[in-house]
Amino acid sequence: MLKKTMFLSLLMLLLASLSLAGDDKSIIGVYDKVQGKEFTYNGKQVEIIEFLSFYCGHCYHFERSIPVIKGNFPKKIRWKTVPVYWGTGSPKPGEAYLLAVDQGKGEEMKKALFDAVFVEKQDIGKLEVLEGIGVNIGLGFDFSTKLRGGEKAAAAAEAVKMAGSYGVNETPSLIIAGNLRTSPGKVNGNVDLLRDNTIMILKSILKK
Repeated sequence: MLKKTMFLSLLMLLLASLSLAGDDKSIIGVYDKVQGKEFTYNGKQVEIIEFLSFYCGHCYHFERSIPVIKGNFPKKIRWKTVPVYWGTGSPKPGEAYLLAVDQGKGEEMKKALFDAVFVEKQDIGKLEVLEGIGVNIGLGFDFSTKLRGGEKAAAAAEAVKMAGSYGVNETPSLIIAGNLRTSPGKVNGNVDLLRDNTIMILKSILKK
């Protein structure tokens, strides 16, 4: 019953926003086309850029949807996570994530950061908390040195600029195939609907 209600909600949103889909009516879903960005699809894989904040509850809850989305399209999606921060949020969690990516532990850091905030109620803006997470997921001493030295500070700042270039004003926001932007705000703030909407968009693209 819940799935049926969600489907009907998504269908109503879709019908109400068909004008947002631009000229290409073959791509079905609720999204905006980002001005100045090109649609890109090589016929094999679709890139999804996920802009997230580690302080964001919607981002935390959307995490469980990502394996579902990927599982619908094995080997047909390239998923890129771009961490951003808003207002008084610290850039350090994003820097910690980017350092972990370099060591092949991006997914472990992502989960650990979300758990630290939303399960353990820790302040991930504190360096000692981030260093503890690094130790727990098996990062070496150089992780702490690089984090304190600001090795990824420029990259974290660039991520915020990148979000601005795509007109991102909430998290999580997804950029699909180069210029299709969707987010919880497009689907009544419901991250489960965002999952279903993303799957709908991807099915439309991958059928082309």
